[in-house]
Amino acid sequence: MVQEQENEKRENVLRRGWKAFSSPAKTISLGALIIVGGMFGVIFWGGFNWAMEMTNTEKFCISCHEMKDFVYEEYTETVHYTNRSGVRAICTDCHVPKEWIHKVARKIRATGELYHKVIGSISTKEKFEAKRLELAQRVWTSMKATDSRECRNCHEADSMDFDKQESRSADRHEEGFDEGKTCIDCHKGIAHKLPKGAFEDKPQAGLKKDAIPQTTAMALSLQQFLREKGR
Repeated sequence: MVQEQENEKRENVLRRGWKAFSSPAKTISLGALIIVGGMFGVIFWGGFNWAMEMTNTEKFCISCHEMKDFVYEEYTETVHYTNRSGVRAICTDCHVPKEWIHKVARKIRATGELYHKVIGSISTKEKFEAKRLELAQRVWTSMKATDSRECRNCHEADSMDFDKQESRSADRHEEGFDEGKTCIDCHKGIAHKLPKGAFEDKPQAGLKKDAIPQTTAMALSLQQFLREKGR
């Protein structure tokens, strides 16, 4: 009888131990679970956002030689890098959305660029120049689709005072807004060199074929105009 009671107690202890292991919520208070889970959540969220911000720095953007030696060098010669007001737009100001959801989506898409880094798609100046037009058109198409969203982080049409602009700029802006154009329709080749043949093979949306030479000339002259007026 005594032996049976001891065996039963032993079985109860084992049974309770298994239940505690398989169902911790019954032995740990709900509050404790929430606190521990919240702490892990804060640590994960903080680490995730820290990593996101680190990949948004200019230092990170030019950490590979393709960016530093090719596009970054020419960017340092533009009004977006040095100007009379001292306001600098870095890589991510133009190429990464500010809104969190769009930012994460852009970061995910950017992981595909790691493959091209590994295989050396643009590892030399010659390879880069051969793909410059393709890469530029990809960015232009993306900016066109978002109505030049990243441009509007700094440049808002409603805030423009045409009376304070050069007459040529004011006329172009008013015409463009009336025609429903977006920034990238006219402002190609501003932070980077305009690729050769940019408008030869495929006219951009909203441009007539006979307007292509004029648009190319305008984009080229605009680079020099901004350098002169922005410094």
